[in-house]
Amino acid sequence: MRDKRDIGPAIAALAGRQGGVVGIGQLLAAGLTRAAVAHRVAAGALHPLQRGVYAVGHRDLAVRGRRWAAVLAYAPDGVLSDRSAAAAYGFVTGGGLLHVTVRPVGRRPRDGVRLHRRRLAPDEITRLDGLPVTTPARTLLDLAATLPAPRLSTAISRAEQLRLLSFADLHALLRRHPGRPGSPSLRAALARYAGPRDTRSELEDLIAELCDRHRLELPEHNVVVEGHTRDFAWPARRLVVEGDSFTWHRSPIALDADRERDLTLVLSGWRALRFTHHQVTRRPGWVAAAIGAALRAD
Repeated sequence: MRDKRDIGPAIAALAGRQGGVVGIGQLLAAGLTRAAVAHRVAAGALHPLQRGVYAVGHRDLAVRGRRWAAVLAYAPDGVLSDRSAAAAYGFVTGGGLLHVTVRPVGRRPRDGVRLHRRRLAPDEITRLDGLPVTTPARTLLDLAATLPAPRLSTAISRAEQLRLLSFADLHALLRRHPGRPGSPSLRAALARYAGPRDTRSELEDLIAELCDRHRLELPEHNVVVEGHTRDFAWPARRLVVEGDSFTWHRSPIALDADRERDLTLVLSGWRALRFTHHQVTRRPGWVAAAIGAALRAD
């Protein structure tokens, strides 16, 4: 065994990265023997939390340390999941039991931990500040099995606001797990944000065809104005036209960001018009008239 004066700083540094918690495997890898671990427990330097999991120096752990303790209790395959993973990401508020996912067989529940036995694909696991955790997409799928629809929608919007969410990943996960609990609820929630026809590329094509058909002055496509790429712009007229697509913009919070970008345009002397897929397809004459009026206005 290495001298404890050499081991101590390494253990302290490890615990600092893990919310004040270390696992027996990590202590052995650092150079301690099991007898040395027992000696440190007796001396009050290590405080047992779960079998093979210790708090370093004291037991007064914040939520980060408790998450690490729950995961290390099921090392090497324990992964923070469900509501606990969502709370770690900031999708929902935390509290209560800590949720950990392990392989389907061979592990026992422990105090303070809600155990889930599932097989997770490698791309359904990531690390959050070093902590093994289900990916944002997998977390939302698991969360969908228990959250009411309004709260699930809020969690999705919050994930989008935090820029942690890939809707392509969510849809791929739903194809992978079509019958999993939570899949129907997640599909229903996503239907708020995405319709099968409402895509940005289609809107761009429709608006371009509309301008040509109504003999409107042709715009520049996908041009950068005031730091952002705009669907259509008439720089000489200081006019921008955008198509609002839920598939592209993805959530109400992302739409709010578009309104902020529009405000930047207005304050810089530009005018911004936005049209939905429904307006462009069902009221094309009205859309063309609005664009024409804006082009003629001084």
